[in-house]
Amino acid sequence: MTTVLFATSEVHPLAKTGGLADVSGSLPPALRALGYDVRLILPAYPEALARCERLTLVRLLDLPGAPTPVRLLEGTLPGTDVPLYLVDCPVYFDRIGGLYGDGKGDWPDNAQRFTLFSRAVVALAEGRAGLGWTPEVVHCNDWQTGLVPALLTLKGGRPKTVFTLHNLSYQGLFSWSTFVDLGLPMALWSSEGIEFYSQVSFIKGGLVYSDLLTAVSPTYAREIRTPAFGYGLEGLLRARANRLVGILNGANYDHWDPQNDTRIPHRYSPTDFSGKAANKAALQRQMVLPVRPNVPLLGFIGRMVEQKGFDLVLSGLPDLLHHPVQIVVLGSGDKSLEQGLRDLATRFPSQVAVQVGYNEDLAHLIEAGADAFVMPSRFEPCGLNQLYSLRYGTLPIVRRTGGLADTVVDATPENIASGRATGFVFEAPTSSALMSTLTRVLDLYHNDYSAWQQMRKVAMLSDYSWIESARHYAELYQHAISGDLDD
Repeated sequence: MTTVLFATSEVHPLAKTGGLADVSGSLPPALRALGYDVRLILPAYPEALARCERLTLVRLLDLPGAPTPVRLLEGTLPGTDVPLYLVDCPVYFDRIGGLYGDGKGDWPDNAQRFTLFSRAVVALAEGRAGLGWTPEVVHCNDWQTGLVPALLTLKGGRPKTVFTLHNLSYQGLFSWSTFVDLGLPMALWSSEGIEFYSQVSFIKGGLVYSDLLTAVSPTYAREIRTPAFGYGLEGLLRARANRLVGILNGANYDHWDPQNDTRIPHRYSPTDFSGKAANKAALQRQMVLPVRPNVPLLGFIGRMVEQKGFDLVLSGLPDLLHHPVQIVVLGSGDKSLEQGLRDLATRFPSQVAVQVGYNEDLAHLIEAGADAFVMPSRFEPCGLNQLYSLRYGTLPIVRRTGGLADTVVDATPENIASGRATGFVFEAPTSSALMSTLTRVLDLYHNDYSAWQQMRKVAMLSDYSWIESARHYAELYQHAISGDLDD
């Protein structure tokens, strides 16, 4: 049985800030279902300790940078059979606030925190944790674990390493003086190593030293090799293109499927849409909108920031709202964008409803009750909401980028006729391009509802389950172990 250590800085349901946690909570169980001995390792944040049951102390680790021995705790990821290790160093991880900051900015000692975590991962990977178990593959994720492949490369007889890029815009950049303070090997400090324009780049540790690299969609794997998306690392990624593959994230259909979703009032399926209409009415009532079954209802869930294209939505909405349409928004972010949306809700109370913040039950009801889902991201490495929207028959409206381009088939006349269309896709990251596409959406809804219903059915039958993604990762692990790698 192939052994894999999956190193991550967050995992659902223990600690989450974004999609990395969803991947970390879904991929390891899917790999175990394929017969892989996958084990997770995570920092022991307070919320993780509180949500785990029956943790046991397996080892005290003496690690550079830790004022006292670090406790390695063992348990199981809730709701699964995946073994879990928590790296417990209270001075770094037992604090009130977010995983990476306190709302005012990043924690000033993030470099120290995740260097310590990486050293704990290396200790376990090298068999120094007293577990009687060592991995053949260490799978690392994003900058917080980027030092692991770099540190393992300095050792003989090391396990193979795979490094996944979930979002290249977060790189873990710190000063030269921080590099010195961390006590990292000087052999790593060079432009061919983890130095990046006189700074230390944690993410370069993963990009330079891992045996194989993955990005979370095929399109994103191509995009990050260009200046527009590479953040100065595109040359390195082009040089390692033969070791880089794009593997789509999956959707967790145990939690996101209208046929068994306990968070929505009415369940439905591709063969019986009646529950969707009932959910639409329930959503309209909850958000204090007029219950109008024949008015298209658009949903938006996410961060109100430019990366998600929310400014494009906000600037075009006043013109769109002259048409019969409603929009429900759930999210938070840029305060000016939040206020702009509140102002629109005041001006158009029968068409716009907003809840600032996040509510899981409301998120499910929006997916189930909306007719279409707006997701006009400027970049989107993979995206999950469009996958959920497809399963709920809530036709996604997306920009052609990253995983959005790989998962949504545009409603061109040809694609509708051939039964392939599942949503609406536009090219330019502009308000006019988005509004032109929304006009297409309204036109199809009002003038060819039979085609709309057919698209819904095709979308709901699309399969982006984690088991398919896990098979691709399993194949990748075997390539790494066998040494069947092209230089």
